[in-house]
Amino acid sequence: MINLLKNKTKVKNLKFEKENDGKWYIILPEWEGAHNELEMVAGADMLLDNLSADGKYCDINVSEDFVENSIELILDRHAGGGGVYNVFYPNTQPKIVPQIWLCHVTKFVYGGVLPEKLYFSINN
Repeated sequence: MINLLKNKTKVKNLKFEKENDGKWYIILPEWEGAHNELEMVAGADMLLDNLSADGKYCDINVSEDFVENSIELILDRHAGGGGVYNVFYPNTQPKIVPQIWLCHVTKFVYGGVLPEKLYFSINN
């Protein structure tokens, strides 16, 4: 995995894994906080359940720039140390959840800020 903090491009490759506890976590070796802070909750977990090809692993490219046929997240408001994002799906994608909350780990990945927009493309 690339070192996210040194990656100056706006596209990041993020990997997620559903662990034996049945919860999704981002794989983030650079993280020095508690493991439970890496858990995907509040809609992000349901999104990963639906995007994962095998139900256990999900490999996503995330861009701050528009990517055609991607899932678009637009920051609605700051909340709980992170942000609530409205989720917009391309026409070919089923509508899974209307909003997700991304925690303060997102700020860590993006150098201390919550991006206004993010675009997800699946690599599974």
